[in-house]
Amino acid sequence: MEQDKSVGVLELHNIFFTIRKQSKEIHLLENINLQVPTGHFMAIVGPSGCGKSTLLKLIAGINQETAGSIHWNGRNLSEEGDLEHSEIGYVPQFSIAYESLTVEENIENAVRLRAKTASRSEFEKLVDDTLLATGLDEIRDRMVKVLSGGQRRRLSLALELVTDPVLLLCDEVTSGLDPKSEQEIVSLMHELSRNEHRLVINVTHSLANLDLYDSVLVLSEGKVAYHGPPRAIEHYFSVENAEEIYSQLSKRGAAEWSASWEKHKSAYYDTIPAAPHGDPNISVSAITPNATIQFFTLFLRRWKIFFRDRGQMALQFAILMIFPILVIIFELDGVEQTHRLSETRPETLAEIEQERENFTFNLNLGGVVSGLVMFQVILLTLMGSNNSAREIAGERNIFEKEKFAGVRPLAYILSKAAFLSVLVLIQSIWMAVFVQSICQIPSENFAFHLLLLLCVNGAMTAVCLGISSLAKTADQASLLSIYLVGFQLPLSGAILALPNWAGWVTRPFISAYWSWAGIMDGTESDYLRYIREVTDTWLAPMWLCFVVLLVHIASGLFISYLGSKRPRWDA
Repeated sequence: MEQDKSVGVLELHNIFFTIRKQSKEIHLLENINLQVPTGHFMAIVGPSGCGKSTLLKLIAGINQETAGSIHWNGRNLSEEGDLEHSEIGYVPQFSIAYESLTVEENIENAVRLRAKTASRSEFEKLVDDTLLATGLDEIRDRMVKVLSGGQRRRLSLALELVTDPVLLLCDEVTSGLDPKSEQEIVSLMHELSRNEHRLVINVTHSLANLDLYDSVLVLSEGKVAYHGPPRAIEHYFSVENAEEIYSQLSKRGAAEWSASWEKHKSAYYDTIPAAPHGDPNISVSAITPNATIQFFTLFLRRWKIFFRDRGQMALQFAILMIFPILVIIFELDGVEQTHRLSETRPETLAEIEQERENFTFNLNLGGVVSGLVMFQVILLTLMGSNNSAREIAGERNIFEKEKFAGVRPLAYILSKAAFLSVLVLIQSIWMAVFVQSICQIPSENFAFHLLLLLCVNGAMTAVCLGISSLAKTADQASLLSIYLVGFQLPLSGAILALPNWAGWVTRPFISAYWSWAGIMDGTESDYLRYIREVTDTWLAPMWLCFVVLLVHIASGLFISYLGSKRPRWDA
């Protein structure tokens, strides 16, 4: 297929994609050669497992080809870098919209994250134009969770159109739709491909509506079996209609089909419709906004989603109210008598006997104060786990897509940290103030007590956010985070003393220990004497506890950042 030099073109030269399985190399794609112009609509079809989605991900730059090269307008993307984020749109098989936001809110957020606009009017025009172009204007105020399958696919396309990409890649966007909805979506993609600067490629298992495509690429076991106009496909495969192609492919090996195509392809290539003329060097795609704009967009969006999720709000409120009350219920009888602590020097036999009774009482009281503080600390670590265990893992697919579209991982993690900091602040202050107002924990400085509770909640929240960024699923992240909280009490040494060697090995990683030890170290001296009597665990100085907890927070956020940068399309 000979192309005019003024027209942009996508070219694939000798593309291979190979994986190793049980020490064997398996070619998922083999010797793919392709040339497709802009202003063109191409389908990639073939049986399940033939490499359709794999090829699309190679073109998108999500996966790296093992051999060969991909060119866009003469530029070698394999050597000179991928297209800009705004130049390429990729619509995956999964949903990329937030269920609790409206259609319009999802598109508005996409514009703020991906397309820089000069004014409010320009912003609103882009949103309105996108809604109109995809037929979503009449349902702009409808929540995503109530949309039909076809409407969701339209929204997925709309989210990619906000940057006016020159290359639009769609992966099984018609899968699971009824025939009418499928035809509507294919027709919409056809209309989008009429832009002279744009190339639209759709991976599909369906062989319906092929007449709407400019060309059809048929793959068989990772090899090209055909690439030509849809009207010639029945002739080439010697079938009466396109629906019989898959059964026909099974009658010959993939290598035989590939050899046949190499022999006949020139005759079919010449019949592919030419693309409209245009200047491929003109950049028509949007400019990606800076990190600050992305941060505030993500931060505000997270709060909107939080307030729309009544179940999550109810859970947070219940935890906030119930956990401090639990501390008081379990410890109230002991702490009511803290004022009875006696440090007077005995002089008579009666006073000596009284001192013995006081000493026993004070030992018990030291244990009560220690347990009361540890109970606070453990419940705050549980709050921290609940805060963030599912925060990234629960929306990983959407984040991967937004990262592909230009959202910076640092802006994303900072927005999560800012959102979670508010929860940590409210939870820790309420826990400390409520319990202190009733139980009167004898801290020399309540401000330091409060800060240590803030730090342990923040540390567990940050560490569990890191776990969330590394976990494959939200359930896995929740389970690992709960296990981590479960180890806090036994490994802290506050209740059961650990062997010295075990304590020094595990203690650096146990946030609960450092908060408990710091608060114990900051109790009034009269109480501290008896606290030391009832525990064999070393009490670290308060300053060291602050340092270690801050290291936990920084480490958790750093792991979160590294985990968010790591691609996880299979999440």
